[in-house]
Amino acid sequence: MFQALADPTRRVMVERLGRGPTSVSEFAKPLAMSLSAVVQHLQILEASGLVRSEKVGRVRTCRIDPNALRTAEEWIARRRAMWALRLDRLGNYLTEQADKPQ
Repeated sequence: MFQALADPTRRVMVERLGRGPTSVSEFAKPLAMSLSAVVQHLQILEASGLVRSEKVGRVRTCRIDPNALRTAEEWIARRRAMWALRLDRLGNYLTEQADKPQ
């Protein structure tokens, strides 16, 4: 998932999908790339689980999968809590060292 989001174009696409579902052709309009390149980026986003799509007739519509984003958010929150604890312990240690006579 994070590898898929490493690409700036795919991040723009995910941000766009945050406003609501859109068709593949709508993605291609503001981007300076071919429709096939847009499809390749969407395939990577789908493989990561971030995006779901469905085809009705000749139109493929994509949307964000909120469960995938929730999974990423939970992973980040656990890392943030771990680092906050470590930084708190470092702060306490540095305070103790500063209070000791030299």
